[in-house]
Amino acid sequence: MNRLQLLRRVLLGCLVGVSAGAAAAEDLPLNLIKLPEGFSISVYTAAVPGARSLALSEKGTLFVSTRGEDHVYAVQDTDGDGTGETVHVIGSGLNSPNGIAFRDGALYVAEISRIIRYDGIEDKLAAPPEPVVLIDTLPTEGHHGWKYLAFGPDNRLYFNIGAPCNVCGPDTLGEQFATISSINADGTGLEVFAKGVRNSVGFTWHPTTKEIWFTDNGRDLLGDDRPPCELNHATGPGQHFGFPYCHGGDDPDPEFAGDKGCEGFEKPALKLAAHVAPLGLKFYTGTQFPAQYQGQIFIAEHGFWNRSIPQGYRITTVKLDESGNAAGFEVFAEGWLRRSKAWGRPVDVLVKPDGSMLVSDDMAGAVYRISYAAK
Repeated sequence: MNRLQLLRRVLLGCLVGVSAGAAAAEDLPLNLIKLPEGFSISVYTAAVPGARSLALSEKGTLFVSTRGEDHVYAVQDTDGDGTGETVHVIGSGLNSPNGIAFRDGALYVAEISRIIRYDGIEDKLAAPPEPVVLIDTLPTEGHHGWKYLAFGPDNRLYFNIGAPCNVCGPDTLGEQFATISSINADGTGLEVFAKGVRNSVGFTWHPTTKEIWFTDNGRDLLGDDRPPCELNHATGPGQHFGFPYCHGGDDPDPEFAGDKGCEGFEKPALKLAAHVAPLGLKFYTGTQFPAQYQGQIFIAEHGFWNRSIPQGYRITTVKLDESGNAAGFEVFAEGWLRRSKAWGRPVDVLVKPDGSMLVSDDMAGAVYRISYAAK
């Protein structure tokens, strides 16, 4: 079965809501993935072409977003064996529905210029209802217009509005672009939380301090190793993280830095490698993984084009020191990139109640499950 035939078979399975993952899973070379001792990786489902953001309901339904497609998937483990057998398609004609969140029986979806909500969705997976529109006045620009979506500890719904450019000045950015913003759950009360954030497609909150941590993709066309991508930490609203004036905390932009340079901006919590495109991230809050991983941040590095030798295409971990500062990162899972050619691209991570971790892959059209068993 060639790649095109495989994707057609998977897509057919998605549309009719049947078990499509097993046949596709056989073609995914998981034997190439390197993990620390005791860890294993398996296919949760391979029936989700373009899989991006992940959200899990209290009943165990996994919702999987897309960016290039126009819908969202709902994946159910119908026989309780730890894999998703039944896939339903939610929505049609959606505009890059990359951001998703689930709360109180409702699925929230962020498109380019609006955020919508599907109420009581788990009882209507076979025939999804028309969504409720919460807000439809967000910018319509498609460049970095796809969004991440998550509820914060304050019960507000947070989302990014990326810069509509590789790099551009304040006249273009205005007050909305290059930000992380939030609304109330009913769509009211739009507020800008953080500025100077070029393109964050992943954020999470520390389980104890409740402060937000987020990834940011650095600008292009400054060379293979400049600037770094970033892991950032906001201690409260109103902070500015440098874009477009400063990159990585200490690298003034050659066009927009002006006399100010990098003074007065928040520095990254940690500089990541250049052009790795860090996206989804989560603190590990489960108990299945060994103690050394408790409280660490897991980051999905999607990998990017703007480097002569590609890097990323992996999962990394960031450990916090006793003061709560990021103390460096290391590779946790790699092998999606082989000899500078990728067969998969991690996008998002999610910690399941049993302590295992799910990882989405929009290139392979799959969601993986990483688990640990002591030997």
